[in-house]
Amino acid sequence: MSIPAERMKRLHVLAREAVATGKKARARSYVKLARRIGERNRISLPRQFRRFSCDNCDIYLRPAKTARVRLQPGHVVIRCLECGATKRYPHE
Repeated sequence: MSIPAERMKRLHVLAREAVATGKKARARSYVKLARRIGERNRISLPRQFRRFSCDNCDIYLRPAKTARVRLQPGHVVIRCLECGATKRYPHE
């Protein structure tokens, strides 16, 4: 694993912990930093990180704290409680 990938993985853990303790601004900065590292080194964010970060406001999406998760036939709907953006992912 490369150094940027390891750093992005660590920022994912830090963002999750920050949201859990109520520090949303800190979690947002971790997500922004991880995205910037990925852009600079031309690597994509890990799938788990992409799924749980809002594309509009860069907050880490944690169910019941910063996101509402709903299951619908064929897909999962995740709505950001900060900005209202919606993401949909397929599931079996």
